[in-house]
Amino acid sequence: MSRFANAHPVWTAILALAVVILLWLIFAVWPAGLVDVIGKKKIFLSALFNGITLGGLYFLVASGFTLIFGLMRNVNLAHGSLYLLGGYVGFHAADITGFWLMAFPVAFILVGICGVLLQILVFRRMEGQDLRQTLVTIGISIVAADLMLWGFGGDFVNISPPAWLSGPIETLFVTGQKRSGDLVYMKYPLVRIVIFFAAVAVGIAMWLALNRTRVGMMIRAGVDDRDMLSATGARIQIVFVGVFALGAGLAGVAGVVGGTFQSVAPGEDIRFLLASLVVVIVGGMGSIPGAALGALLIGLAEQFGSVYFPTYAVVLTFLIMVVVLAFRPQGLMGQG
Repeated sequence: MSRFANAHPVWTAILALAVVILLWLIFAVWPAGLVDVIGKKKIFLSALFNGITLGGLYFLVASGFTLIFGLMRNVNLAHGSLYLLGGYVGFHAADITGFWLMAFPVAFILVGICGVLLQILVFRRMEGQDLRQTLVTIGISIVAADLMLWGFGGDFVNISPPAWLSGPIETLFVTGQKRSGDLVYMKYPLVRIVIFFAAVAVGIAMWLALNRTRVGMMIRAGVDDRDMLSATGARIQIVFVGVFALGAGLAGVAGVVGGTFQSVAPGEDIRFLLASLVVVIVGGMGSIPGAALGALLIGLAEQFGSVYFPTYAVVLTFLIMVVVLAFRPQGLMGQG
């Protein structure tokens, strides 16, 4: 941080000012003039926290995608299908067992197995052939979408959280002031808060695993020079199968989260595949912190865009990607 501040004092000052303004907007009681310009503070805070929690969901999807696409250089455009499959599997697991938490391991294991099959049957036979991988996985995603439509139907399904996670809780953020002088505090769904912190925990665990463990070192070394690592006796194919299973399993877990946040329905696979692509491009290929930053930016852009610029909400997301590609093609936290 100090190195960035010394190299870019102007940008540091701008970022510091932006942080101060944001903190004031979050914690202060807004004057009437500001409400007339921006709207109610409750709407602003809802968009802010919805964007942050949506960013957590995007990170769960994109973290698996950045492992497979950004780190292993496998172009898996069927990643959105893995997300949708995880949502459907999680819904039925929770419905059959009556236990919401059971949806997560079931979706992780079953979708992870699908990832293993993809790696062995498809990607191992097409190493380094990006165009073939792209075309084949597009075909797989189309077939998978039709099979899931046939098997699970076309209805919207929602995964209900347990009673202890249902309903809102009162936060510390002031949304207004009554005539009596009492402050009004914002209420926010507890399940979104819990799942967001779970996404943060997953991100930290992945970063530590890739940067502080022997397996993580083998993965990064295998991507850079597979032949040299194989010469040391490391069973690189087993390591890559494990990484692919982890990436697919995370997509399945994200499907359960998405089904709890919103709903699961046909077409969500394409939406989250595009979101994952944008997040990886913005954050930087193969970077877990970059995926987290990219997911946060895209989540906030979608939510604030839908509230304040509903006509251009989709454009705002891709505008961020265009600006990043124009000034930093490797992504915000990608290696130059």
